[in-house]
Amino acid sequence: MSLSLPTPDEFPAFPYSPPYPIQVELMRHLYTSIEGRKVTIVESPTGTGKTLSLLCASLTWITDEKNRARKGKMAALGESDQDDSDWVAAQTRERLRRDMEDQENEYEERLAKARKKEVELRRMARARVSKKPKMKEKSKPIDDEEDDDVFLPETEAAEDDNISPAVRSLMAKLEKGSRSDLLDDEELTCTKIYYASRTHSQLTQIIPEMKRLKLFPVNSQSTCSSTALPQKRVAEESDDEIDIESAISYSRTVSLGSRKQLCINDELRTKKKDLDEGCRELLNEKGDKRCQFLPPIGDDYRMTEFRDQILASPKDIEDLATAGRIVSLCPYFGSRRAIPQAELVTLPYNLLLQKSAREALGIDLKDQIVIIDEAHNLIPTLLALSTHKLSLSTLETSYKQVCIYVSKFRNRLSPVNLLHLKRLVAFLDALTNYTLSWKEDDVRQNQKVDMLSVSELLGRLGNKVAGINLLEITGYLTTSKVARKIANYSDKQDEKRTDSVKIKQTSKGAVPPLHAVEDLMRSLTTTTEDGKISLSLVGNVGHEDVEIKYQLLNPAPPFMEVVEEARSVILAGGTMSPISDVINQLFANLPSERLTSFSCGHVIPPWNLLPLTISKGPRGGDLQYKAEKQVDKAVIGELGQIILNLTNIVPGGMIVFFPSYKFLNTSKNHWKAGGVIEKFNVKKKVFFEPDEAKDVDEVLQGFSSAVRSPVDNKKGALLFAVIGAKLSEGLNFADDLARAVVIVGLPYANLASPELRERMKYVKRLEDKGQLKKAQGQKDAAAELYENMCMNAVNQSIGRAIRHRGDWASLILLDKRYASSNIRNKLPKWIGSEMRVAQTFGSAMKEMGVFFRNKKLPNSY
Repeated sequence: MSLSLPTPDEFPAFPYSPPYPIQVELMRHLYTSIEGRKVTIVESPTGTGKTLSLLCASLTWITDEKNRARKGKMAALGESDQDDSDWVAAQTRERLRRDMEDQENEYEERLAKARKKEVELRRMARARVSKKPKMKEKSKPIDDEEDDDVFLPETEAAEDDNISPAVRSLMAKLEKGSRSDLLDDEELTCTKIYYASRTHSQLTQIIPEMKRLKLFPVNSQSTCSSTALPQKRVAEESDDEIDIESAISYSRTVSLGSRKQLCINDELRTKKKDLDEGCRELLNEKGDKRCQFLPPIGDDYRMTEFRDQILASPKDIEDLATAGRIVSLCPYFGSRRAIPQAELVTLPYNLLLQKSAREALGIDLKDQIVIIDEAHNLIPTLLALSTHKLSLSTLETSYKQVCIYVSKFRNRLSPVNLLHLKRLVAFLDALTNYTLSWKEDDVRQNQKVDMLSVSELLGRLGNKVAGINLLEITGYLTTSKVARKIANYSDKQDEKRTDSVKIKQTSKGAVPPLHAVEDLMRSLTTTTEDGKISLSLVGNVGHEDVEIKYQLLNPAPPFMEVVEEARSVILAGGTMSPISDVINQLFANLPSERLTSFSCGHVIPPWNLLPLTISKGPRGGDLQYKAEKQVDKAVIGELGQIILNLTNIVPGGMIVFFPSYKFLNTSKNHWKAGGVIEKFNVKKKVFFEPDEAKDVDEVLQGFSSAVRSPVDNKKGALLFAVIGAKLSEGLNFADDLARAVVIVGLPYANLASPELRERMKYVKRLEDKGQLKKAQGQKDAAAELYENMCMNAVNQSIGRAIRHRGDWASLILLDKRYASSNIRNKLPKWIGSEMRVAQTFGSAMKEMGVFFRNKKLPNSY
């Protein structure tokens, strides 16, 4: 019999009835893609219920997959109508069914107990007086008599215990077997969804959306969960009001975050050190020096109980931290213990995309579902995660520290450790000498940046480095943890020499300099042309430093590791256009039959949107804000007049995006001197994007207040911002906050950037080799990359206004280049298909006037 899952026509778990037709289409597409093991690119504008649709479709498939697994087990015993006469087979099937039900019921009972215990702990925590945890007595400083064995590599300690690997393996098995029965299911895993997004604020939106779904337990008798009736969920229940025995069911969920978000050790957080390194130091300590929120080594009972509490009810990062404080256990490590048994894992990009992070967490993507939300950020994130920088000063410090360390411990290191460290010294010596000579070169007076391939750099380091296996050295640094040992020993020597409390406080817990070297060395192990090395002078004149940087040119290889392992990969975003750019950069070598895409129309009716390209100014001249025009006083003056005219028509809030800070500041200064900003202020209160991120909230609050409660007969507020900066993504300018979004010019990147030029050369080489597909009439690969980077930024800014079905706004593009079909086709379909091009400035004003007169505002201004 067939065990394939048919795509359901309805999704009863969806909380709103009926869902929009476009939401049903999207969920059907997602379900089909998961079942068919596809990679799909989904574009779903804000307001279409993207997150809810992603969760509903994927979790519905997870439920159906559980039932399919049950049927598969039964089918393996030869279950069929013809077998009913065989009482032996019937008894065997019945026993298997009971065993599966008992196992699930037992697990659910355990989670129910964990929920009940959590509620009791919360009540007790509120009842008692909150006291600051008692700090442990400060350990005595390391004195001259302390055993220096603590600074030996990890591999050295393992080799010195005279225990064979076979005996060590047997000891590990015995230790595991001696644990409590509660730990018997420690290795149990399940099919799961890894839901990744870029920022913490974006991840916090997932859990509340998941709680809205009308999920229900797996029914062993049903064939497909999506056809069953969902159980009604009581809304807005507090934690204490939850009926533990109710039919409410949540998928087992765990949220992964950084130590910065989850560490509850206040003593460690208050110290001026790198939190990650400080935590790692405490992990290596013993007895009272170990972190008070971690159970003793070998005692996993409490942490396993905490794991069950994490899985018993969905918790976001803040909930996890609170739960950890209540039970005095580390939520950072507790959440990682919950991964194997979780069905939904939310995590930031870096923990999913970096292979080293996945291995450290024990994340196995084999046959799992991967959802990457806000995926328009994926390509820049992949490039950034594989970019590593090393300064000459850090390199010299590392070289000095390693030399001192080898000299001190030469006679105490095993031959293998000594050999690896000597090779490391040789590499550091060669790289330091080459970088110093590059800095002192007379040519450097005119050439600030030098671009090299990996092979070119290694060739310039000489024959000694040519014979060193860098992959072997980086593997040794990882397993031995010697970088931290070397840094700690160096800190000890500095403390002894200076006897300075200040140096001890600032250096202890800092990131070891050798870590930056290790990252660069790992980048140098690649033998492909996917990366480049740049050497550049940085810093003030007379105090220049050299920065060595590895830049990844091709984002596909690290991501293909995810694609090849996972069952299905879903890239979702409000604006993924141009989708062809995503395919070319990430999936050029993926079989076409495995790749699909889906672009949603918007849920708003077409008469609620006016996308308009204005190509002519009030004086009849072409509007084209190229770089050379952005300093022209006449052009800036005319732009001020255009915006002033728009403020007379647009009600409520209006946001104007500039292509760069330089253009915005130049215009601001010119308008201020000419009294134009005062004219703006007569119509709308004026705000500018702040220089510091910490001031963003204050500006937004002022803007919102001016829109919702205008004074002095003003008609709302006017906000000037920059494309791709602090206000262009992730902010919600719904309803009156943005009745018009204006884009001034096109934000093309600086062609003088060496990194950009290298990427453009790289994609052109791929095109010349036939590795990139070129559509008819398309520009060459380098020009397409350059233009696509620009349009990706535009698309993020242009979607700030329309946030829900009843919203309405005008999207205004000020530049005649937007009228070209090539540019228009790279806008989201729901915008590009409705785009109108005004032939004169007067016709544009007339069309906007008609649009806004037909709208009845909730407030009068």
